[in-house]
Amino acid sequence: MSKKDNGTSVILAYLNEKNRPYSSQDVFCNLQKQHGLGKTAVVKAMDLLALEGKIKEKSYNKQKIYFADQSQFKDVDDVELKAMDAQISQLSADVQSITQSCRQLDAEVKELNSALRTEEVMSEIKELKAECSGYKARVEKIKSATNHVTPEEREKVYTDRNVYVKEWKKRKRLASDMMDSILEGYPKSKKQFLEEVGVETDEDCKVVVPST
Repeated sequence: MSKKDNGTSVILAYLNEKNRPYSSQDVFCNLQKQHGLGKTAVVKAMDLLALEGKIKEKSYNKQKIYFADQSQFKDVDDVELKAMDAQISQLSADVQSITQSCRQLDAEVKELNSALRTEEVMSEIKELKAECSGYKARVEKIKSATNHVTPEEREKVYTDRNVYVKEWKKRKRLASDMMDSILEGYPKSKKQFLEEVGVETDEDCKVVVPST
């Protein structure tokens, strides 16, 4: 494209090829990347082509629409139009089918890219086998132990524990009631009383009565 041409030949060829109406903005967007045409150059070129009668111009709501001069194209009868419509329908169906195939292939590619590679799978299998070996060794060690506790023995331990905890709470409550009665007539503080009689509380020993 020469500097003198200013893009008119490119725009004229484009409009004749597409044979559909475009605004100057449409032509600029469609040709700018490939031909490096500026917006001002496109507007001037299209106005010039319209002025020379090489393309047609229509105005709609203050916007100019440009299209190829239809007189240069031969007339098309109904049979040809129907054939073109059928071809367009077939091509549209082909495009839809190909688009769907592309989507499926793209999904497969994404799935394959996210899947583990052979080396990663082998490494993971090796780690899992080592982990399983460790578990097997622990199981064998537990099975070979001689100090297993039977369900009956375990149940007896739990029962005895509940009895002792209840007795602990009972005695703690009785002792607390007795001290409260004594402290009613005792002239000193509870702390001084405990020190004098040599009583150590659960709190002094930092122990808590377990829940039953």
